[in-house]
Amino acid sequence: MAKISFKPGNMLYPLPAVMVSVADKEGNSNIITIAWAGTVCTNPPMVSISVRPSRHSHHMIMETREFVINLTTEELAFATDYCGVRSGRDVDKWKEMRLTPVKSDKVNVPCIGESPVNIECRVVHVEKLGSHDLFTAEVVAVHVDEAYMDERGSFHLENARPIVYSHGEYYRLGKKLGKFGYSVQKKP
Repeated sequence: MAKISFKPGNMLYPLPAVMVSVADKEGNSNIITIAWAGTVCTNPPMVSISVRPSRHSHHMIMETREFVINLTTEELAFATDYCGVRSGRDVDKWKEMRLTPVKSDKVNVPCIGESPVNIECRVVHVEKLGSHDLFTAEVVAVHVDEAYMDERGSFHLENARPIVYSHGEYYRLGKKLGKFGYSVQKKP
């Protein structure tokens, strides 16, 4: 396979497209769409998000040191894009996208009711990197929509039709190809 040299940049795709809800100390809340989000640690459970300091949500996270990562679905694709291209300085994204703010258990930031998974987070470290600040946070609570639970108590996010982001476009996830460890699993 022939390859060409490409300019240095972030080519780690696809990425989860998540809506991150935030609030300031007065309780004003906003939603920002983030593709630069990831898992950092298992024990304690930790995640990270990267946010430009110029974004309206940035100062809110800095004030409260809390946020909620809300996973997105095919049904939420339009709202996901809208919350990424419109500023909370100018519009109420909750109202415009008809999203439901739901009180969180551990943080003073609302969860998005329509999201199948809400991950409540408390910031433990902020690192200024250049164009973005990296917020590393501990997961303090998780909520999952019971509609995606089976009778054995297993959660099936795939039934919610999650979406990902790649090079400026949104995609739904495709078919299952295997499970963790299937490459070394003994044949029956």
